Amino acid sequence: MLNAISQAPPRKEEPERRFTDCWHAELVRPLSEMPGAFDLPVDAVSLMETEPLPENLNPARILYLDTETTGLSGGAGTLAFEVGLGRLMEDGFRITQLMIRDYPEEQFLLRRVLEAAGDCDALCTFNGRSFDLPLLRDRCLMNRLSPAPLEKPHIDLLHIARRVFRLRLKQCNLGRLEEAVLGFGRGDDLPGAQVPERFFSYLKTGEFALLEDVLRHNQQDIASLCILLNHMARMYQAPQLLDHDQDLYAMGHGLERHNHPEEARRCWELVHPGSLHAQSQLRLAQSLRRSGQAGEAAAIWQRMAEGREGGIVPWVELAKYYEHTLRDIPEALACARRALILLAEPGLPADASVQSEKNALQYRCARLRRKLKGRGTTSRPPEGPENEAGGTAWD
Repeated sequence: MLNAISQAPPRKEEPERRFTDCWHAELVRPLSEMPGAFDLPVDAVSLMETEPLPENLNPARILYLDTETTGLSGGAGTLAFEVGLGRLMEDGFRITQLMIRDYPEEQFLLRRVLEAAGDCDALCTFNGRSFDLPLLRDRCLMNRLSPAPLEKPHIDLLHIARRVFRLRLKQCNLGRLEEAVLGFGRGDDLPGAQVPERFFSYLKTGEFALLEDVLRHNQQDIASLCILLNHMARMYQAPQLLDHDQDLYAMGHGLERHNHPEEARRCWELVHPGSLHAQSQLRLAQSLRRSGQAGEAAAIWQRMAEGREGGIVPWVELAKYYEHTLRDIPEALACARRALILLAEPGLPADASVQSEKNALQYRCARLRRKLKGRGTTSRPPEGPENEAGGTAWD
């Protein structure tokens, strides 16, 4: 028996698998699906994005990037097993898809991503600032590759879309934006939560067909980035074309926060009479006041007060305007009293906030009466501290 075992033929060893590249494929979608993409209004994009962008940015030099990963929460064990890249070309919108068939191919995928990033002037993603790019940077470092080519100006459409559409849509994932903003749906698209499971099943079985839905999902993500960027840039360029007051109001709020006051005022001026009109007019007036246009702001407050719009706020703001800008104490007192009368109307809830407003107005009226008594109706009070618009502080 021992001789039989010793004379058995040696077991054939499997040849060592060599990894030389990742899987990759290209397809070209017609430019008719990306209307006006080569005429992207870059000035409008600069209003949308808070990061500085290159001057005279060429739309063909934007790299659209989206990853499919082994997990949605990040972490050391998460990697991008597939990366989609999109570029505008003369013959259409070219989508390149890179995928690893086993873990050793990751370095080749990353090299191809870095090469593509190095040949562009800006990146465009959907939540790439928080997820895709930090993940790719970490994986580059783990593979001893420099992530420097990824350090480009970045247009993150998730944050831009949230600023404009969250008030109306609540949820701003890419699929929801496609339906509600771009006007198309995906039908039987693979849910993103199932993507990691498909990849792990592929590693176990080797069945490439398991990944075909993942690739189609990623192709549409990349194409939608280009379509959404162009659509939103034209919204910022011509806000009068927006159909929803919620979007106009929210766009103005975002523009004001990022130091574009004139463009913000343009949005608020376009809001139609309705539930958001009073808020828009108040923001418009405050913006004008901060820019030194107190008279224009006062005209808005006056119209609102006469139209019984905005509650007591227009009367309170007029009281401040007459006191601190025109130095007209009697008129300031009259406006403060009108606000108090409004608060005394039946039907208002007797809660703490209403009582607090009453207390503040009573204090204001008492202070204005003291000014009248101590200085007379025509004397000017001492100069107060200057506000940001160059006038005196408004309390």
